[in-house]
Amino acid sequence: MSKVTPDENDQFKYAWMIRPCEIYKDEYNECKYWKSRFHQYFIHGHKIDCSSWQKDFQNCEIWQAIKSEDAYNAIIQSEKERRMNRLKGHFRNTTWKKRDKPPEDWNSPLPEWMQENYKNSYLEKMKTKEAQEASEMINKYCVIM
Repeated sequence: MSKVTPDENDQFKYAWMIRPCEIYKDEYNECKYWKSRFHQYFIHGHKIDCSSWQKDFQNCEIWQAIKSEDAYNAIIQSEKERRMNRLKGHFRNTTWKKRDKPPEDWNSPLPEWMQENYKNSYLEKMKTKEAQEASEMINKYCVIM
């Protein structure tokens, strides 16, 4: 992450989005790798354009060296586009209703039948087994006072 002085804080308020330059270089190299190319062809049916990673690496080096505002804006724009592409499925999802707060009874006790089933569950047996093993381990130690 880039370090910015307090005076530049308002001008470069999205500097936290800029990754270390090595990451952009690694992403570019990974994108160009032959195994990645095979994967891209298998998943997308064509090779993906890796030039955005290369441009971001170059802009990141310029940003690190001289704090160029053009390089900063290019990196931030690219990061925002990447973020929107990553979250595209989330925003287009119309199956689930998004809510602002949890339901009123989100922490109410489980129904009786579910509590009974839980008593005989594998998870409960493992908890009791772990508790027994812990108490046995405590009893095995010899303490000299």
